[in-house]
Order: sequence, then structure tokens, then C-alpha cells
Amino acid sequence: MQMPKATVAALHAARNPRLVLIAGSLIVLVAVGMRHAFGLFLNPITQDMPSINREVFGFAIALQNLIWGIAQPVAGMIADRFGSGRVIFIGGVLYAAGLVYAAASTTYLGFTLGLGVFVGLGLSATTYAVVLGAVGRGSPPKRRTTALGIASLGGSIGVFLSVPVTVSLIDMMSWPMAFVSLALIALTVCLLAPLLAGRPEADGPEQSMGAALSEALGHRGYVLLVLGFFVCGFQLGFIGTHLPAYLLDRHLDVWLGGAALAVIGAANIVGTIACGALGDRFSKKKILAALYFIRAASVAVYLALPPSAPSTLIFAAVIGLTWLGTVPLTSGIVAQIFGLRYLATLVGVVFFMHQVGGFLGAWLGGLAFEQTGSYDVIWWSVIALGIIAGLLHWPIDERPIAVRNRLRPGLYPSG
Repeated sequence: MQMPKATVAALHAARNPRLVLIAGSLIVLVAVGMRHAFGLFLNPITQDMPSINREVFGFAIALQNLIWGIAQPVAGMIADRFGSGRVIFIGGVLYAAGLVYAAASTTYLGFTLGLGVFVGLGLSATTYAVVLGAVGRGSPPKRRTTALGIASLGGSIGVFLSVPVTVSLIDMMSWPMAFVSLALIALTVCLLAPLLAGRPEADGPEQSMGAALSEALGHRGYVLLVLGFFVCGFQLGFIGTHLPAYLLDRHLDVWLGGAALAVIGAANIVGTIACGALGDRFSKKKILAALYFIRAASVAVYLALPPSAPSTLIFAAVIGLTWLGTVPLTSGIVAQIFGLRYLATLVGVVFFMHQVGGFLGAWLGGLAFEQTGSYDVIWWSVIALGIIAGLLHWPIDERPIAVRNRLRPGLYPSG
């Protein structure tokens, strides 16, 4: 009896960590890359559909972030139990269906359901928690953060590539057809899903999923990571959704919004590789703190300068260097402290708060503009939260749970 092709692919992937890494990187490239180009649709959609203004569009993206975050721990739990391949396949179908539904909708409700709910569910099953769980289990400890960085790099390359592709699609056809074209691209993750099928057993003591969650939520370092990633989501949600419109408000050329997002994606490639490599050599928490401080400082300097194309592109480059570099570092700390058995689940919980931040950043950005005619209050919130996030990472204890328990017998691991 011949073994199904998907099963054969899964077995080969299990024996070949590089194949898992390549497939995971490509899946993140498609899913995260397209998602970061959605801000380019704000102007054509709001101009074409009177019922959708910046607040409504911002809410749809914000809901997408929230659904992505809420569903991600659940997707991680399913992946930890049944394997990542099935979860990713279903996520690719939902992602594509959401884009098609949004393109075909003529009402605010339908548009929000497609772009907000369905795409959000698709993202939860095709991005970091599910993919990094598979990659982390298949990587040797000394190279794990580097591997997580390479997988996260797929998102960075995707941001860089998706911007010119999306701009071209919008220019060549209507925005609904551009959504349909992106939906066809989203379906490619279904072809890659079998390469991440199967659940390799992780080393470590036997522990239930409930016990693992309880242990993590009682760990001060994990809670601080969660709070820091909330800030990351707020910053990225606001900038990714509203930067192109902000530049138009400042009377800068229309091309600059797409160019700025492309520069973010290009710089992101360098930043993600560097953060992954540095995380294998130095304290991950200190690198994370530095990233948040750099973000805060770059926004403050950018706002203080007169609006111009050069200052915008330099700002985009600096922000890009810190954009997704937080992902391998944060995931690496989780793996380092708690091990690999429930990595997708625990990373999923961290990403939940990231997406809550993304929800608020995207929505409050639009709300603030509609209420005040300016993004100023949100920009200054980005600065303040960046400083707070940098400070939150300093007390994190990065030692593995087992090591700390041996050194502090009888004490509950509170970080």
C-alpha cells in the first residue's frame, strides 16, 4: 500500500530541519507579507466606498489584529497536539476566503467580516506561533534563535516584496480585483503545509498543557514579555496601517507611502537576521529593550523634523531594523525558559497580546484622526509606550525553569 504524498512529505520534513525551515519561512513570507500591505488599500477603498472612512477601515484592520491574537493561542494548542500542517492548510483557505469576501462585499459589515474576521483567523493559523513552534522543535539549541530569526525573516522579505506587488495590482486593476489576486497568492501556503505536518516530540518532563500555561502565567518574566509584545503590536499596528495616509496629510507625494513600507521591509530583512544571530550570543532581553528604546527615539526625532521624503525614508529604515526583530528574540526567550513541548501554545499567548496592541494601534489611529483631524496623540503614545516596553524587559530572568528550580528549591518560579 502506497503512503499518501502528504505523509511522505511530512516524514521527509521531519528528517530534514532545513526543509522545515524553508517551508516555514515561505509560509510566513506570504501570510505576514500580504498583511503588512493592507494599509495601501486605505485611500482607494475610502474613496470608492462612501460608507467606509478611515475609522471604519482602521477598525477592520484592528479587528483583524484582535481575531488574529485571540485565535493564535488556540491554533498553537492544536498545532502542539496534532501538528502544524493541518492548521496551516485550513488557515490558508480562510485567509483567501476572507480577501475574496471583502472584495465582493458592498457593505461595511461584509467588508469587516471578510478583512477583519476571516483574514484574522487565517493569519492566526499561518504565522508565528504555529510556524515557529515547528521550526523551534526542529532546530538544535545553539542555533535555535538563529533558526527562529530566519523563519521570521520570511515576514520581513514578505513585507518588502508585497508592497511593490500590491501597488502594481492596485494600479493595474480595481482594488477588489487586487484583493482577489492576493487571495490566490494566499492559497500557496496550502501547498507548503504538508512539509510542516507531524508533531515531533520535544525533550523535557511530562506536563499537561494546562500545567504549562499555569506555570508560564505565574512567571514574572513571561508576563513582562507579554506586556512588552503588546507595545510592539500597538506600534506596528498604527504605523503599518496609517503611515501612508499620514504622509498624504503632510502633503508629501503619493509614492512615498509605498516606498516607506518597502524600505521598512528591506531594513527588516537585515534587522531580523541580526537580531536572530545576536540572540544566540547575547542576552535576548537586553537586545529587546534596546529595540524598543530605538523605536521611541526614532519616532521622536522624525516628528521633530520638517516632513520630507528623505527624513521619511530614513525613519522607515530605522523602524524597519527593529520591526520584526522582536519575534525571534521573544520566541527565543520563551523556548529558553520553558522548553519546546508547548512552544506554539506559549508563543501564541504572547502573540495574543501583540495583536490586542495591534487592534488598538490601528483602530485608535483612525479614531483619533476622525475626532481631532490629526495623528499626533497616537504618535506620542508610540514614543511613551516604547520607553515603557524597554524598561519592562530589564527584570526578566532568562534562565530555564529547570535550572532555577535546582538553584531555588521549594520556591515557585516567579521570574
